[in-house]
Amino acid sequence: MQEFVDRYLTMLQVEQGYAANTIESYRRDLRKLETFFRAHDIADPTHLSKPVWFQFLSSLKAEGLASSSIARCLASVRGFYKSFERGKDDPTFDGMLKGTPKQWSQLPKLLSEAEVTRLLTLPIMDTREDSRDAAMVELLYATGLRVSELINLEVAHLNLDVGFLQATGKRDKQRIVPIGDKARQLVSAYLQSSRPAFVKKRTSSALFLTRLGRAMSRQCFWKILKDRTVRAGITKPISPHMLRHSFATHLLDHGADLRSVQMMLGHASIATTQIYTHVEQARLKKVHDQYFPRKQRARVIGASNGSES
Repeated sequence: MQEFVDRYLTMLQVEQGYAANTIESYRRDLRKLETFFRAHDIADPTHLSKPVWFQFLSSLKAEGLASSSIARCLASVRGFYKSFERGKDDPTFDGMLKGTPKQWSQLPKLLSEAEVTRLLTLPIMDTREDSRDAAMVELLYATGLRVSELINLEVAHLNLDVGFLQATGKRDKQRIVPIGDKARQLVSAYLQSSRPAFVKKRTSSALFLTRLGRAMSRQCFWKILKDRTVRAGITKPISPHMLRHSFATHLLDHGADLRSVQMMLGHASIATTQIYTHVEQARLKKVHDQYFPRKQRARVIGASNGSES
């Protein structure tokens, strides 16, 4: 099994240019399949039947994984099996993989506009770290970048005079993203005062640096974001991706068109971006239910039907 997996991941990295983080995610997902096969004494991964396939699906659900994690795992496994000749030539086998239950409906978790305002208007303390942290959080929300795109930004990727940056997304796809005035101001202040102190006598092309002068890591930024949410009095669990979700939803709330949001987020398909329209519909339904309880809605609908007749 390990030999099959290594060969497949090497193909994705060399031939299709998948990023290292994506390859590692695929490896973790396929490790779940490997563990399942070992527990059921299945030595050859090509010996996959429909009962075994659905038993594997049930095992993922039994682990208590989030629906998004299960959906991603299944996508990894499907891609792995499609790399086999059997997956290409056997319509029954291919149909079994396509017959996987669709991802359970789950709307992305968001920060409200009030919570975002509290987070972004925290007083900036007179330290180089706080100047950097404020610039990173503002830039992440103002552009909707993925956290990997944020920490991989280089100074050369910025054009603060015009107000845009060049982001490198999945499969090394590049896109131009506009930067708001507040983000430009904070990043400019960080570049002028804090970053030179981080660099010292070293050289680094990375935009955001640690106090040791190294490029920022995902884990380090996650801790920075958690610390700032505590300072802002936000008690809900937070992740960097929540700012991306909030960016997209708030743009649509204020009248941005779906295609523009798709371009800024770097989604290959507009179908991926459409989840944020469902977020808005769910929010409106919640507000409607709050102000128009079910019994009241029934009376209004009944009165409306009577007047029409």
